[in-house]
Amino acid sequence: MPFYYNQIKCIYIDPPYNTGKEGWKYNDNVNSPIIKKWLKETVGPEGEDLCRHDKWLCMMYPRLTLLKDLLSEDGIIFISLDNNEVHNGRSILDEIFGGRNFLGTIIWRNVTDNNPTNIAIEHEYIHCYSKNKDSLDSVWKSKLSDAKNILIEIGNKLIKECSNQEELQEAYTEWFRENKQYLGQLDRYKYIDSGGVYTGSQSVHNPGKEGYRYDVIHPITKKPSKQPLMGYRFPKSTMDKLISDGKILFGKDEDKIVELKLYAKEYVDKLPSVITMDGRLGVYDLRAVISEEVKSFNNPKPVELIKLLLSYCTKDEDIILDSFAGSGTTGQAVLELNKEDGFNRKFILVELEEHIAKNITAKRLKRVIEKNNVTNTGFEYLDLNGVLYDYSGYVNPDAQYEDMAAYIYFTETKDYLDLSKIKNPYIGAQGSTNYFLFFKEKDKNILDEKSLRETASYKGSKVIYADKCLIDEEDLAKQGVIFKQIPYELKKY
Repeated sequence: MPFYYNQIKCIYIDPPYNTGKEGWKYNDNVNSPIIKKWLKETVGPEGEDLCRHDKWLCMMYPRLTLLKDLLSEDGIIFISLDNNEVHNGRSILDEIFGGRNFLGTIIWRNVTDNNPTNIAIEHEYIHCYSKNKDSLDSVWKSKLSDAKNILIEIGNKLIKECSNQEELQEAYTEWFRENKQYLGQLDRYKYIDSGGVYTGSQSVHNPGKEGYRYDVIHPITKKPSKQPLMGYRFPKSTMDKLISDGKILFGKDEDKIVELKLYAKEYVDKLPSVITMDGRLGVYDLRAVISEEVKSFNNPKPVELIKLLLSYCTKDEDIILDSFAGSGTTGQAVLELNKEDGFNRKFILVELEEHIAKNITAKRLKRVIEKNNVTNTGFEYLDLNGVLYDYSGYVNPDAQYEDMAAYIYFTETKDYLDLSKIKNPYIGAQGSTNYFLFFKEKDKNILDEKSLRETASYKGSKVIYADKCLIDEEDLAKQGVIFKQIPYELKKY
């Protein structure tokens, strides 16, 4: 926490969906006296009678609270949910992040239900919140905006250089073949005229209900063009104007439905609220890298889904966190996205089960790096350290000086501590206040006249942590010193 407070740009989590199955690993032992005590203080008396949804909320509440503190002021969190907890998820996120920081819910259409009972459930949800909506970029853009600009530039260049339409299209087709791989979703833009690079769009179709019916005559065959299934979405007068303006594309004959000409300069880059992507892709992604462990995960998220989300809200040097890492999809998404756009995003993955972390998550990331020949990158595999406090509130005897120093500095300043600048007992300073810690040294964890002299060279007010103090409080005040006793005056976070 001291090192990543307010540092994470984007969090993506895919927590347990709470399908009602027993034995899920995030149960958190809600029957333990410690959890029951916390529930009584935090949730209230209703927390004593725990049902399935209560357990899920109690598991999520402290985690989301911590994740919010890790986010930067312009940070974003995405959380994947299904029908089991989507409503509870919205409520708890509103409480922790604030309703005004709700950005929207993305519908992920991920499956076709061929055996529906009443309603075919073919989607899941991704809630999106910001830490501080006022700090966000006003418009999210992905690298597609760069591709759009490239198409506009090459179009303008060729229009100036070419003398007729045939020459113009030939020149652009040659360029398009050589550069199509860099255009991403804009690789449909393979035509050009005096107005610029364009593609055909099915935007003439009326969505979902019966639209306008009329004949659109093909300019060569002079026969009515095939109509969309539900008719046209605008009246004949609008169609006539579009044809007159050269904005309608006809096929080689009347058997093709006309299309609306869409120029690259008109393309709007946006993160859609509805994403259609086959949920089975997640299994295929995992199997392609680490096939021997696919059975451990029923529904890993597709790499392309996470890449799509990250491409709109992260940039170079941003840190992405996934605290329910599972098979490591988020890590693979960051690695692949960095390779595609040349950025240097970083990721932190947290997985509770050691077997999964070591034999699946880490192994997958290593193979992705090797398979994609990614250079100048890698990751560290770290075990979680012990806690600073035991259940009685006493300091863990195995806690190291640096850990305690970083923790104290963070609780005092809400800032991270550069460990290289620690000069025991001096921790660091903020403004005119200096912080000191006497800890883990036999017979030296006491603030007395001798230890106080060790701080004499530091000007300004002083906050000193130690086991005991042998100096009168009035004398300390005269010297601008505040004593805080370990462990009783350590702030619990």
